[in-house]
Amino acid sequence: MKIATWNINGVKARIDTVQDWLKETSPDVACFQEIKSVDENFPRSVFEDLGYVVETHGQKGFNGVALLSRQPLLDVQRGLPGNDGDEQARYIEASISTERGDIRFGCLYLPNGNPLGTEKFPYKLEWMDRLIAHAEKRLAEEIPFVLLGDYNVIPDRIDARNPDNWVDDALFQPESRQRFRALTHLGLTEAVRATTEAPETYTFWDYQAGAWQKNNGIRIDHILLSPQATDRMAGCGIDKFVRGWEKPSDHVPVWVELAA
Repeated sequence: MKIATWNINGVKARIDTVQDWLKETSPDVACFQEIKSVDENFPRSVFEDLGYVVETHGQKGFNGVALLSRQPLLDVQRGLPGNDGDEQARYIEASISTERGDIRFGCLYLPNGNPLGTEKFPYKLEWMDRLIAHAEKRLAEEIPFVLLGDYNVIPDRIDARNPDNWVDDALFQPESRQRFRALTHLGLTEAVRATTEAPETYTFWDYQAGAWQKNNGIRIDHILLSPQATDRMAGCGIDKFVRGWEKPSDHVPVWVELAA
C-alpha cells in the first residue's frame, strides 16, 4: 500500500500536474495540502474518475487539506482537536479498512509561523502542542497510524542546503524543532530519515532565485509512523522529478509503502 503526501499549492493551478502524478505513481492514499478551495468547489469528479474517494476540509483562498483513497474513507474527522475557535482548515483524518485491520491517516498543513515577532509564531507553537497531544492519544490506541503532510519544520541542519540562511525563520527555530522532536519521542518514526541519512534530501524549493536549478532546497514535508505502521514499512521515497514538470508546486510528493 502506497501512501503519499503533497502540498500542491492550489488545486486549481495544479490540476493537470496532480492528475499526471496520480496516473504515473498510483498511490493508494494521497494527502494534499494547500488545496486553496472551499469544499463545494473542489474538483472531486476529476479524482473520482481516477478511482479515488475524496474528502476535503477546505477554506477559501488559502490553507485546505484533502484525503484521496482507493478504499472508502471511514470516521472522517475535520480539524485538529484542542481549540474549537481555530477556524483555519489545516487537518483532516480518516481510516481505511484492510484485511489486517484499520489504518488511520492524519493529513496536516502545519502553520508556517512567519514572520517572527507576530501572532503567527505563537499560533504555530500552540498548533504543534495540540498535534502532540492528539498524536499521543492516537498512539495509545495501538493501531497503525500515519501522520503526514507539510510540517513547515526543518528538523536538522542536514535538511537544508544552506541552514544558516534559515536561522531567523520560523521553520528552523529551536521551539519548532523541539516540538517536532517531541512528536518522534512519543514513538513515531520519521519515515524518510529511517531509510536514508543522505544529505541534499529535500522536498521544497522556492520559486525565487533559481532555487530549483541550484538545488537550494529544504526538507519540510514529513511522514511519521506509529510503531504498528513502522512494522509494516516496506519503502519510502521522494518524487523529486515532479518539481521539474511544467507549472510545478514548490513542494514535491513524499511517499511510504506499507505491507498490505
